[in-house]
Amino acid sequence: MFLVPCSLFLPGLMNRILVTGGAGFIGSGFIRHMLANHQYEIVNLDALTYAGNLDNLRGVEERYRFVRGDICDPKAVEEAMAGCDAVVNFAAESHVDRSFMDAGAFIQTDVYGVFVLLEQARRQGIERFLQISTDEVYGPRFPDRPGREDDLLAPANPYAASKAGGELQCQAFFRAYGLPVVISRSRNNIGPRQHPEKAVPLFVTNAIEDKPLPVYGEGLQVRDRLYVEDNCEALDLILHRGVPGEAYNVGAHNERPNIEVAEVILDLLGKPRSLIRFVEDRTNHDARYSIDSSKLRALGWSPRHDFAAAMDKTVAWYRDNEWWWRKVKSGDYAAYYAQQYGERLAKSGGL
Repeated sequence: MFLVPCSLFLPGLMNRILVTGGAGFIGSGFIRHMLANHQYEIVNLDALTYAGNLDNLRGVEERYRFVRGDICDPKAVEEAMAGCDAVVNFAAESHVDRSFMDAGAFIQTDVYGVFVLLEQARRQGIERFLQISTDEVYGPRFPDRPGREDDLLAPANPYAASKAGGELQCQAFFRAYGLPVVISRSRNNIGPRQHPEKAVPLFVTNAIEDKPLPVYGEGLQVRDRLYVEDNCEALDLILHRGVPGEAYNVGAHNERPNIEVAEVILDLLGKPRSLIRFVEDRTNHDARYSIDSSKLRALGWSPRHDFAAAMDKTVAWYRDNEWWWRKVKSGDYAAYYAQQYGERLAKSGGL
């Protein structure tokens, strides 16, 4: 855990931060964290696509300013960024499965949208720009050769490629214009308010409803489950102390195969493991993303949640907050779920 005193490390006195995508899962967690630990004014620019949900910020509505807008809209970005000292960009298309369905949408938001933000940040003299990226930009990595910040990027799916494209623009704006950009590459976040298209909330909410848990392949893909509050503390540190032009890996060392994650969820909820359904794997499903996060840890950060604690708190939140996810799983989500899992579950005998 590492909490940074307000404005201690930035070159100027930072008073106002633009958070893009702040109605999403990690973005809303970051806003909550910053409001609890700093005195900054927060402007939240969010297009409120299917993954944006103002319920994620229920209880703190009066403590930040919300602006509805798309980061691909230069005028909206210009107006939202006016008077801000720093930008933290969470706005993105972020689900790998959806990137195979509509890669163009990912390029539009994750590449062009980042350009719009960077260009406006350059024009307005922003003091710090934090780009939220992912460990997937390295492509598949294993413990004997973990991804390190100075490695070449080798994304293996449309989502990862779009995030890598956004990163490269950040590096170009740093080199060409001196824009003080820093980049985070974090592992798979879990925790409260994550959209149920993602594996952990999908498994938890399906289990609560006694529906099958669709596990890709044999469930042997390994991911590191980083509790969202730990990631927000890391992002706070990177925002304040990250070296401009540098990237920082954020890892929790909570690596587990997906099948084990599904089993733990069922055990925590007292549900039978017979709910697990092994379904046809997705295209080019990366087996593992191992990274070295020693660079960030050298700044003083370490996660406060191990795998068991992260899973306990995550499962408990969904169990106790059905009001939140039942609304999310209605409407458009049902169509997505049918498209992504309907045929797969039918073939497995698990509808």
